[in-house]
Amino acid sequence: MSVPSTADIVIVGGGVIGASTAYHLALRGAGTIVLLERQPYFGSESTGKCAGGVRAHFDTEINCRMSQISLAAFERFEAETGYTADYRKIGYLFVLTREADVEAFRRQMDMHLRLGIRTDWLDGDEVRRRLPMMSFDDALGGLFGPDDGLADNGSVVQGYISAGSRLGVKALNGVEVTGVRLAGGRVAGVETDQGPIAAPVVVDAAGAWSGLVGRLAGLDVPVQPVRRQLFTTTPTPEIPSGWTFVIDFKTNLYFHREGPGLLSGMSRADEPPAFNQTVDEDWELAHLEAGAARLPLLERAGITRRWAGLYEVTPDHHAIIGRSADVPGFYINAGFSGHGFMQSPAAGLLMAEEILDGRASTLDVSTLRPERFREGALLDEYVVF
Repeated sequence: MSVPSTADIVIVGGGVIGASTAYHLALRGAGTIVLLERQPYFGSESTGKCAGGVRAHFDTEINCRMSQISLAAFERFEAETGYTADYRKIGYLFVLTREADVEAFRRQMDMHLRLGIRTDWLDGDEVRRRLPMMSFDDALGGLFGPDDGLADNGSVVQGYISAGSRLGVKALNGVEVTGVRLAGGRVAGVETDQGPIAAPVVVDAAGAWSGLVGRLAGLDVPVQPVRRQLFTTTPTPEIPSGWTFVIDFKTNLYFHREGPGLLSGMSRADEPPAFNQTVDEDWELAHLEAGAARLPLLERAGITRRWAGLYEVTPDHHAIIGRSADVPGFYINAGFSGHGFMQSPAAGLLMAEEILDGRASTLDVSTLRPERFREGALLDEYVVF
């Protein structure tokens, strides 16, 4: 499919956020929607490299409610798109080994229950009983979300692309946006390596690259790329198939079942912002040592695959959703700080409402407006890893 000369809306970025945005706009009959992805395949960057976790348990109400909307959408995903999201409610178990974390999660739990999010509190002994193969002598407690779990990132992207295409979305891969065209101070379209597209609305959904797209319009979009790396192991038959998603919150170390083995990741707190997606072997060694200290059977498991991807991180670890006050017609749907896949259904729905109705109505996202950074109205999310 060739690049069209005109569109009503151009979306830059064909990961899960861009795909969801395109689908939800098409569902509303938003006109000619063009989705552009520079890679040969949709969802092959951060979306395709994520751990697949989905959860409703956060420290801020806006994040919790976005995830509630999204988890419900994953449940009905096949009926809506024809693709299964493979949403598995294996639960998330945050294991807490510091008093400060116990106090913070106890405080969050009151909000979770008020919002109707199923939440269980475990004391240290209950954590150890649930995880007999792990070494958590220092566990003080844990928060368990029974409706949290995993979903299939690849299937969700393809579901949105396929369903959006049936509704008329022109989804094009292998097309790079090289400029944002302005006229009279507002958006007039984009330049691509395959020709210009005139359009009054451009959506920046480029994930870790959204700051670069913002610069094309003369805007400072405060999103930085930060490397995160993971690995999967050889078969671990000692781990039951329905094993929960386990997070050692102090170290940002996590595990879940992946096929016959395990998937594990551990965030490096001092990782510098960069578009670096090579595997850091020194950090992998630190990761393996920390992992084996918590899950001794890891010492006997081999690594079958290792990879790195990029988080799209904002200063307050919350997404940016809304229109630019400086360049009319330019919208941002990015900066999810590691939560993009799990919040993608809500992100697309809310962005469609922002564009077509002037403001989101399913959920008030005014706290996520782009201008909050220069206004000093930052949010604070405790549950990031």
